[in-house]
Amino acid sequence: MPLLALIAVFVLVPLAELYVIFKVVGPALGAPLTIALLAADSLAGAWLMKSQGRAVWRRFNETLNAGRIPHREIVDGVLIIFGGAFLITPGFITDVLGFLLLIPPTRSLFRRSLQRQLQVRTVGPGGGRYRRPPQDYDVEGTATEHEPPGPPTAMPSPELPPARSRRPRA
Repeated sequence: MPLLALIAVFVLVPLAELYVIFKVVGPALGAPLTIALLAADSLAGAWLMKSQGRAVWRRFNETLNAGRIPHREIVDGVLIIFGGAFLITPGFITDVLGFLLLIPPTRSLFRRSLQRQLQVRTVGPGGGRYRRPPQDYDVEGTATEHEPPGPPTAMPSPELPPARSRRPRA
């Protein structure tokens, strides 16, 4: 399955991008305007990535300062990085996907879908699949030190057998 995904990413997506550029947008707008549009959406995407990245970084720090783990902010940061990478890639299909990852309302849809897919799944009894509930590793308890009652008792030392002398044989 990973091989098919790599073929799709590195062969089919560029071919689809070229098709859209040469057969759909190019004839409708002309070559100079198509190139200008690709450059403009890359610049707009870079600006959007910068502003959204700063907003997520600010929320990340606020969450840390509040003493919470920034799960949502980390996922948003990853989606923004992918959105920026898609916008850097020349083409209209990847640009649309990149903008969808950078705009907060649509990014939240991607985030929720990604979090659902990344939840840990285990095999249950009978081979069925179920989602394992999140584990809480905090354990409440107390510990106290006690001195043993009374004086310590000495254990008798074991008797050692007498040492044998060893002489070299001649």
